[in-house]
Amino acid sequence: MPRMARKVSSTKVYHVIFRGNDKQDIFFDIQDYKKMMKEIVKTKEKYQYEIFAYCLMTNHVHLILYDRNDNISKAMQGLIVSYSSYFGKKYEKVGHLVQGRFFSKNVETREYLIQLCKYIHQNPVKAKISKLNEYRWSSYNEYINNSNLVETRMILNILGKTKQEAIKNFVAIHQREEEQINDYVEFEIISKLTDIEVKERIEKVLELNNIREIKNYNVQIRNAKIRKLKEIKGTSKSQIARVLGISRKIIERAME
Repeated sequence: MPRMARKVSSTKVYHVIFRGNDKQDIFFDIQDYKKMMKEIVKTKEKYQYEIFAYCLMTNHVHLILYDRNDNISKAMQGLIVSYSSYFGKKYEKVGHLVQGRFFSKNVETREYLIQLCKYIHQNPVKAKISKLNEYRWSSYNEYINNSNLVETRMILNILGKTKQEAIKNFVAIHQREEEQINDYVEFEIISKLTDIEVKERIEKVLELNNIREIKNYNVQIRNAKIRKLKEIKGTSKSQIARVLGISRKIIERAME
């Protein structure tokens, strides 16, 4: 099946994520993080995109990009290929380092951009590996101090009339602990399950040995079972449809 074209953002701003295949770590030491940063700089210069925020975690990478020349696919492909080549040679690894191609989500509003920036920077805090202002591999401190890699003016201009006011508001926003932030900006790639994992979850929830049997049930029983699948986190209606061998429209109607 051919890959669907990415939907172009009207703002040309995207939240990009890529992570290790089967959730494996893609950074093992400081040199790995430095290499990724070096490759980000290279692709940024080559493809002329701007970075509004970033965070490198052990097994995945977050970027908020302004892709002025519509080169996001080429830029991310180049970044992933270059780093994967380095990683494979260093650790004598074969096969794909990154799970599939990169994932992206359009950022269409200022409110979403601010909340997304906060979400990305808080990743190390949520993972309980570092305090917000002590994490070395995120753009948080570039907003507080002098920026190097990141274009900070867009977000700071939204947050205040003066730079001092904007930074104060930036810090205040990042210190808030609204629970709804996760639902507002987090999207499925962070905890996305593989098809095999989804199949195993479905078997457990529905207590079936062969989940394809669900297609043979009458409509009422089938839909009742499908509704139970709402409790499975980290998947989507499209993925459930694919794993069950049922059309997405049937899944959507059953889950209404």
